[in-house]
Amino acid sequence: MSVVPDSSTDASGVGADPRTGPAPGPSRAARLATRGIPLLVLLVLLASAPLFAAPFTANTLSRILIFALFAVSLDLLVGITGLPSLGHAAYFGVGAYTAGLVSIHWTSAAPVPVLLAAAVGALAAVATGWLAVRSGGVYFLMLTLAIGELVHQLAQSLSSVTGGSNGLFGIPSVRIGGEPLTLAGYVYWYVLAVAVLGFLGLWLVARSPFGATLRGIRDNEPRMRSLGYSPFRYKYLAFVVAGGFAGLAGGLFAALVRIVNPSDAGFTTSALILLAVVLGGAGTLWGPVLGAAVVVLVRDTFGPQLDGHGPLLLGVVFVVAVYVLPRGFAGLAGLVPGRRRSTGGTA
Repeated sequence: MSVVPDSSTDASGVGADPRTGPAPGPSRAARLATRGIPLLVLLVLLASAPLFAAPFTANTLSRILIFALFAVSLDLLVGITGLPSLGHAAYFGVGAYTAGLVSIHWTSAAPVPVLLAAAVGALAAVATGWLAVRSGGVYFLMLTLAIGELVHQLAQSLSSVTGGSNGLFGIPSVRIGGEPLTLAGYVYWYVLAVAVLGFLGLWLVARSPFGATLRGIRDNEPRMRSLGYSPFRYKYLAFVVAGGFAGLAGGLFAALVRIVNPSDAGFTTSALILLAVVLGGAGTLWGPVLGAAVVVLVRDTFGPQLDGHGPLLLGVVFVVAVYVLPRGFAGLAGLVPGRRRSTGGTA
């Protein structure tokens, strides 16, 4: 009996033409369409939310989008580059103060405040990242924590500029075409538009050869160095990009709440956004979006209804999620039948 496999059958057991080989799989365009259609439906649902939701719901959705963008910017460091930070709120706060000061003293016409917020956030990361990324592990955590606390203290002490502990208030509404956006739905659409562009920018960075290099440095830095790459240069650039997008999220936050406090740049905010990344699943980009939604809903929606016990509930959610979902909410995707488990990160 012959043991030579029949050339008309491929490895999967599916018949194939011996002259042309196995049947080709779905094209790249088909795969993009399969992934893009759900995203398009989600975008349409988000865009239509203010038509049916109350102003409070639109405001809550705006907060979720802002903190989701903030969390994804941190995920670029934590999940893609392997640099967990405890001071990422420093750049969020710098961006928020920049947008507020620009709106008060110069112009609130969109998109000037948020663009300058992103630029100043990136510049702040340029000034601090060259020192932080030279370290790693616990030393990097402590340095980023010190940077965050330094910005927090500066925001409190420079009362003539930042308003001190009272906060920077009196920020005017965002203007588009000379008209102020005073209704919650209009502000939500503005936040949605900027946040979607921010998500797209971070996704392009993560999917680029630069992002692949960051993953290589995260997984095996000595090997990447032996191949001729400069880990410091790539980590420094990732730190700056993450700081810029965090500043963009801070600029949106200032446009939404129209007041900025020193606590927005402090450790509590950094810890909450790191919690969102861990809850959602580091390294996935979309997982931290879900984590940010949980954090905002528990803190801002359910917390006031529990007589201020929102942080306690958030702690319980975190403990349960760590034990039940060690990969975060993004780990649930691996439980879907037929879906390939992600291999983008290490255990």
